[in-house]
Amino acid sequence: MDQQEIIAGFSPEITNLLPILHALQDNHPQNYLTEDSLRATARHLRVNLSWIYGVAGYYSMFSLEPRGSYIIRVCNSPVCNMLGSSGIIDALASILGISSGETTSDGLFTVEEAECLGICDVAPAMMVNSKVYGNLTRESLETIIDELRTMKNVPE
Repeated sequence: MDQQEIIAGFSPEITNLLPILHALQDNHPQNYLTEDSLRATARHLRVNLSWIYGVAGYYSMFSLEPRGSYIIRVCNSPVCNMLGSSGIIDALASILGISSGETTSDGLFTVEEAECLGICDVAPAMMVNSKVYGNLTRESLETIIDELRTMKNVPE
């Protein structure tokens, strides 16, 4: 589905801004909002482009830069932090060869930190795209990353 079809699926009401931005980002192969998609959204909603940029820049779930196929969000809330989220970020850096905020050279993984994922009962935790993983260890991270790499290599 192209961006015009996505946007046209929403009535031109300002209350649709966040759903439009999520749909556009989720349908982009590099998981981000392009300048063109933000301009088209502003036209559709009849609002100023700078306002759209302000909203997209405010929410951490949106990106204005290309990202990997798998967005790994590591929770760094106080609970996750006390239970080892900094070690999870360090382990991911070692496994993937990138730091938080970076994307692997193959475009497969982007690592980000999140203030809270709301899943303290399974801390330390992370989300990969929309799937939640908890009670993380270095070993479980290696397994998860290996599985994701294998899934991405399966012909679609």
